[in-house]
Amino acid sequence: MIRLRDARPQDVPAIAAIWNPIVRDTVITFWPTERSEAEIATLIRDRQAGGHPFIVAEDASGVVGFATYTQFRHGGGYARSMEHTIYLAPEARGSGTGRLLLDGLEDRARSAGHRLLIGGITASNEGSLRFHLRAGYAEWGRIPCAGWKFGTFHDLVLMGKDLAG
Repeated sequence: MIRLRDARPQDVPAIAAIWNPIVRDTVITFWPTERSEAEIATLIRDRQAGGHPFIVAEDASGVVGFATYTQFRHGGGYARSMEHTIYLAPEARGSGTGRLLLDGLEDRARSAGHRLLIGGITASNEGSLRFHLRAGYAEWGRIPCAGWKFGTFHDLVLMGKDLAG
């Protein structure tokens, strides 16, 4: 059984174990370098202190995924538009855990008065594109060659959902 909860400092090694192979080995994220445990701890602390969730999904074996959101772009005009991040351990993919995390983020975003939830997805990440479509997200934009990783450019797809509708 999967349980969602706020991330805690002791979750940092498990989050790093999920996140860093994705950073190191894939173009799912354009982030170029692995994140240290200190960076992850700071990110969690800063997001939560700023009123943005950083949640984990755990089962009997421990943390199997995490999700967070922050403001889509800087400036007061974007204060109700959030960009989310969801990553799962390989064994949790296809289990419904991603949907639980996304639903949890949407609930928190609505409760905080946010209007939009947006995902920035590498165009070649077909699984994530399908996942978002199934969750009611629509493609709102495509930016050619927005990301550079592994010696090549990658397109970015922006998918969003209006939480008021």
